[in-house]
Amino acid sequence: MMRQYELVERVQRYKPDVNEALLNKAYVYAMQKHGHQRRASGDPYFSHPLEVAAILTDMHMDEATVAVALLHDTIEDTSATRQEIDELFGPDIGKLVEGLTKLKKLDLVSKKAEQAENLRKLLLAISEDVRVLLVKLADRLHNMRTLHHVPDSKRLRIAEETMDIYAPLAGRMGMQSMREELEELAFRYVNPDAYRTVTERLEEIFARNQGVVDEITELLADLFEKSGIQASVKSRRKKAWSVFRKMETKSLSFEQLSDLFGFRVVVDNVEDCYRALGVIHQRWSMVPGRFKDYISTPKQNDYRSIHTTIVGPSRQRIELQIRTAQMNKVAEYGVAAHSIYKDGIKPNGAAHTLSNETNAYAWLRRTIEQLTDGDNPEDFLENTKLELFQDQVFCFTPKGMLIALPRGATPIDFAYAVHTEVGDTCVGAKVNGRVMPLMTELKNGDEVEIIRSKAQVPPAAWESVVVTGKARSAIRRATKNAIRKQYSGLGLRILERAFERSGKKFSKESLKTVLHRLARKDIEDVLTTVGRGELASNDVLRALYPDYKDERAAQPQRPREEGWSKIRDAAGMLFQIPGLSSASPSRAAAREAAGAVPIRGVRGDLPVRFAPEGAVPGDRIVGILQPGSGITIYPIQSPSLTAFDDQPERWIDVRWDLEEGSKERFPARVSVTAINAPGSLADIAQVMAANDANIHNLSMIRTAPDFTEMLVDLEVWDLKHLNRLLSQLKDNSSVSEARRVNG
Repeated sequence: MMRQYELVERVQRYKPDVNEALLNKAYVYAMQKHGHQRRASGDPYFSHPLEVAAILTDMHMDEATVAVALLHDTIEDTSATRQEIDELFGPDIGKLVEGLTKLKKLDLVSKKAEQAENLRKLLLAISEDVRVLLVKLADRLHNMRTLHHVPDSKRLRIAEETMDIYAPLAGRMGMQSMREELEELAFRYVNPDAYRTVTERLEEIFARNQGVVDEITELLADLFEKSGIQASVKSRRKKAWSVFRKMETKSLSFEQLSDLFGFRVVVDNVEDCYRALGVIHQRWSMVPGRFKDYISTPKQNDYRSIHTTIVGPSRQRIELQIRTAQMNKVAEYGVAAHSIYKDGIKPNGAAHTLSNETNAYAWLRRTIEQLTDGDNPEDFLENTKLELFQDQVFCFTPKGMLIALPRGATPIDFAYAVHTEVGDTCVGAKVNGRVMPLMTELKNGDEVEIIRSKAQVPPAAWESVVVTGKARSAIRRATKNAIRKQYSGLGLRILERAFERSGKKFSKESLKTVLHRLARKDIEDVLTTVGRGELASNDVLRALYPDYKDERAAQPQRPREEGWSKIRDAAGMLFQIPGLSSASPSRAAAREAAGAVPIRGVRGDLPVRFAPEGAVPGDRIVGILQPGSGITIYPIQSPSLTAFDDQPERWIDVRWDLEEGSKERFPARVSVTAINAPGSLADIAQVMAANDANIHNLSMIRTAPDFTEMLVDLEVWDLKHLNRLLSQLKDNSSVSEARRVNG
């Protein structure tokens, strides 16, 4: 186990002015608090925080971060308190230790909601101080290194968590070295057979080709020396997980892999990066399509380097990375390599807050924004994982601004990456000057111009098209807001008419005084719940006017047509359902003047559905408000409406409003009695097909020796179309009777 002075010396190597007193105090305090505690391996528990601290010294972290590593388990696992740590080490260190403690109390488990909630906590804590991430990742790395001591029942779960969350998060923060080690350790337990097979094959290949690797290293070093370029050349091997993932995703065999070996060239400055590239390409041919310049266009995690693949000696492909020493440092340690995190604790804590200068934190900021947008935990976890695992393409706005997106991204993703408002108002896109479908997959270097309209509301179907978590979250939120707005408008109309028929005065502002009685948080909430049918208009009336009595409750029921007329007059409401059918122009205009509230049709956002027996343009129809699930459309002759005679507040006057030339079909149910003989069903189906009617469902409800009665759910254009179909069915020799079913 590392001794106290050894830990101080490790920090002194890269920070000569280290605060030795802080490290010594943290070391002694943590060792005393953990006392005789043991790990699963049997080692003293204190060896764990000590190893976490050692990992952070390898990353050249400041002494404050190392001290937090030593203390990170004290509040959770010992008698230590936040107050005690604040007094001994200061409130900044106390806050970090407590933050890590809260994360550990709800450690990642297989239940999706809890896993998502912990990811929320982790990202929020990181947004306040990056060192939370660094300590947490170092903690996970040491736990993975010692995972073989953990019971079998826990190993797979911990390894899967590491592969799903921690490794890609380290990659997003630019900490490639840590990501690779976490992936390798997790791979060993997630798929042990594949790990063993791939590792053995790689060892064979590396042993067989060691001479070739040494030869190429020497050739490159000699080439740079002759060209006057100061450069160090090191070979690098592909990791087992990286090889396995490539073989799996691209369906390749070992023999087809051409980049098991790579070489890293580290030079003094950016100019030498391009000089080295030129020298290499003059000496050996480049493989087309395998050149990437991440210096001029850095990755989102701040990674910068030049990648190229050449056809080297012996005609084998050689993958090369060319970068400066600073770029190499950032590539290995990511956010930990930035000097802003190495200045110790400042009085205001500013040294370790989010930096606007790093692309990694730009991604983190966008992810944190989703937390405040109210996504449920499962959605948040899904969206964050999507972004963690995606590779990138780089596109440009017409003004030259660079937008990094996951592979497979569409112009819709691009629009939301620019700004949520741009995405919400997107109606089209030009890609490289040409109008293209919004589902077009973007490629590196595309210039994308978004065409916008203030009247646009993002369709819910977009959610299945986009690939970025931000776009999915924004579309889902916009859809919810649109539905809420429609329900709110519906609720307002219901309340206005209810108050009008009762002779009471109504205003939205008056609802403020009774919010507590209605148990609603604001006026919009009242209107929305009334629109959904979750709150009765009479309850709102009684809340504002406690002495109000509904006189209609004592009135006797009337015959169907008279009752409908009275109910319609009492309700006094008119709603149009776009996409259904049209009334005469004069009548439509009169109804518009009456204050129609537009509701999206059956394919829109507000749930509007048809009764089981259906309704078609040409029918007189009525809407019944269904609590929490929208409006159900019935033909006025439906016997099912008798169930709502004593609930007039649920009756909604609706009308057909079909756009001219619309080819939309509507549901109807018919009963057909046919001769029980071979070929009868085929005859009936042929009549329906000849009339362009779509059979949605067919069932045999009664079969006798001579006749069979069928119930057929159809989709037709309108009442005229349905009547023509029924007439032709009756004329068919196989049919005894054909009639419409009205409930």
